[in-house]
Amino acid sequence: MTEPGITPASAADALAEIHARRDQAVTAALIPHWYWPALGGLIVAFTAAVETHRPWVVAVGSVAYAIGLAAVVGRVVVRHRAQVHTSLIGVHGATTIAGYVLVLVALGLSTGFAAEAAGLAWPAAIGATTTAGAMTATGLPLMRYLRRVMTTRPLGGGR
Repeated sequence: MTEPGITPASAADALAEIHARRDQAVTAALIPHWYWPALGGLIVAFTAAVETHRPWVVAVGSVAYAIGLAAVVGRVVVRHRAQVHTSLIGVHGATTIAGYVLVLVALGLSTGFAAEAAGLAWPAAIGATTTAGAMTATGLPLMRYLRRVMTTRPLGGGR
């Protein structure tokens, strides 16, 4: 039963506005495309610095990594003020993110160990490079998928 004065058309318009605002908030909260190669590059540079086994290179690489990471994350936070509410991401979205991270870690470790077993120089950097490449190639598709998950969830925080 509708309240007096609220027509089905105005209710439909209000619901369409709610959907549009949700889509806008979801889009604003997603990680931008440049984040993935930037993070990957930082990871590779840091890993290579550590793998030199030279204390001064490790120290400079660690500081550069911390500054670079703060800059990348800071830019995302400043430009993308919206935050994804847990009711939007849901269990399926959270599981997808956790699986994505686990696959990236497994890929980097297996590549690094394979490089070490093959006697290649800088095996950890090889593993990190593989992970960075995978992040760069799959970060944007992951964000598109999560956007679809979040914008198709029922309104009202259904789990």
